[in-house]
Amino acid sequence: MDAARAEGADYVIAMAHLGNQAESAPYTYSEVITNTTGIDVFFDGHSHDTDQVIVKNRDGTDVPRGAVGTKMACIGWCRIAADGDISTGLYTWSNKEPAPELLGIENEMSRAVADAEDALNVKLNEVVASTSEESTIYDPVEKDSTGNPVRMIRRAETNLGDLCADAFRIQSGADIAIMGGGGIRSIINSGDITLRDMLSVYPFGNSLCVLEVSGRQILDALEWGAHALPGEFGGFMQTSGLTYEIHTYIDSACITDENGMFTGVEGERRVKNVLVNGVPIDLQKTYALSGNDYWLLGNGDGFTMFDGASVLQNCVKLDNQTLIDFITESLGGVIGEEYEDPYGQGRIVIVEERP
Repeated sequence: MDAARAEGADYVIAMAHLGNQAESAPYTYSEVITNTTGIDVFFDGHSHDTDQVIVKNRDGTDVPRGAVGTKMACIGWCRIAADGDISTGLYTWSNKEPAPELLGIENEMSRAVADAEDALNVKLNEVVASTSEESTIYDPVEKDSTGNPVRMIRRAETNLGDLCADAFRIQSGADIAIMGGGGIRSIINSGDITLRDMLSVYPFGNSLCVLEVSGRQILDALEWGAHALPGEFGGFMQTSGLTYEIHTYIDSACITDENGMFTGVEGERRVKNVLVNGVPIDLQKTYALSGNDYWLLGNGDGFTMFDGASVLQNCVKLDNQTLIDFITESLGGVIGEEYEDPYGQGRIVIVEERP
């Protein structure tokens, strides 16, 4: 903010991806605003809310914070009146129709984009496999206040979570695979599966890796992945070759550093009865663990427990290619009945009351 004003800015508008969720502390939007000066308007994302609120900064000055929802359903606006009053709000429309088409925008850029999209769509619409049932990230029953399905892959097992974790384990030959629900972004509809579908499931370009880790490191990863329940967490772990229980009546015992990174567990663990291929996990034994580089190598979502582990396979294949190869090679091009149940195969059991 200081640098922008030194260059002559009259107003400073922050565009951030912080949100209001507990796991973002100490860097939620309110914490950043209340501990700084110099921001006039704060546009925010991450928590997918649409709240338009006023937060006082460190000097007691009002700062409007506007959130803009998710999936381009809204565009945030800021209005600075002649008297200097600042307000925020949202433009919304049915996002089934792209804004350039809705507004009739045609220019050199729109024509270049259209030409490129025509060529790209030929590739993206290539059929790579098929399935008779939807592989999902949503709860098939629960709906939100607007009637839309509620996402569950960041707080419970799903059939798509099982499929993605199996792809990593079987394609790598590892003992176990873990896959954070936050990295699995879209459903696979029943019928033909295209390259576009695969890229929608894994849009970030992460890569398959395999580490040699101890049973205790795996246990720590599962515990950290379950710390936010019943709320969502991008690092909630879908698994292959491993089953576990999460006892949510126990408060999370995970501890973190000032940056929200995992540092250990102090107290009773929520994760119990961890089985590796049906056998209780051995905390002293080492296992070949497959996953993507975001969590295994990059400390994504605060996963620090794998630091220093031996790398057996380092970024050998993109995540979407791993899924394509698994479906086309291991499954013969068809996602079968073993993945029909949207709630998965019973690999993750949520225990809400003390036995």
